[in-house]
Amino acid sequence: MDLKRGPFQGVVNIIRFNWHFYLLAVLVILVLIVVCPLLPDQLKSICTLTYILSLIAILISLFVSYFVYDRSNLYHLDWLPDLNDQQVLSVNAGFDEVSEILKLQSPAIHLSVCDFYNPQKHTEISIRRARKAYPPHPGTFSVSTESLPFSNHSFKYILAILSVHEIRDPKERVLFFKELERVLHPGGAIYITEHLRDLPNFIAYTIGAFHFHSRSNWMHTFAKTGFILEREIKTTPFIRTFILIKNGNTL
Repeated sequence: MDLKRGPFQGVVNIIRFNWHFYLLAVLVILVLIVVCPLLPDQLKSICTLTYILSLIAILISLFVSYFVYDRSNLYHLDWLPDLNDQQVLSVNAGFDEVSEILKLQSPAIHLSVCDFYNPQKHTEISIRRARKAYPPHPGTFSVSTESLPFSNHSFKYILAILSVHEIRDPKERVLFFKELERVLHPGGAIYITEHLRDLPNFIAYTIGAFHFHSRSNWMHTFAKTGFILEREIKTTPFIRTFILIKNGNTL
């Protein structure tokens, strides 16, 4: 199966959508390189160490991103069940990398795609850049996190791949998961794939890891919205998939 991804597509997109961060980091490092030789000896070593560590941090983040998005099996989605002839909802935050893959993997899938991006609530500039670069999947529904335009128990499976962390407000996130619980079939499951705010991601992305939610925050959201964690999968040390079912049901 051809996933139609370039060999460096993931890491290139990260730089492309977050170029302001990398430009600022490079400028700071260049300034430090110029300034360090002019400083007193007692400060020169601190300055030199600072820009060396900063450069190492950037290189590590890019290497990890390349590993996660370009070399791992993340986009093989091989933790999913057979989705052919199933009603499936794919949830994104304005950047959809999985719908085309799902159609390739499961030609008989009954796929609905929704985009909950709201520029008033979800203010990441990287999302705006991604939306300009990649058009939505044909037929994508633009939805509110507070009210999904689907009837109760519409979907056997719901997939949210690297998207729901963009809901920064905990109350909004709980409301959204309550809507997901409403539209999920009683015997269905939700697959939430995310980075976590944990040690591996701190090592990889330093302060960038604060953009993600901690595992305890996810567990709190799941518990408040009628879900239990059926299974947890580590795609890499940096990516976790939570498989959720309705409380009282089993897969």
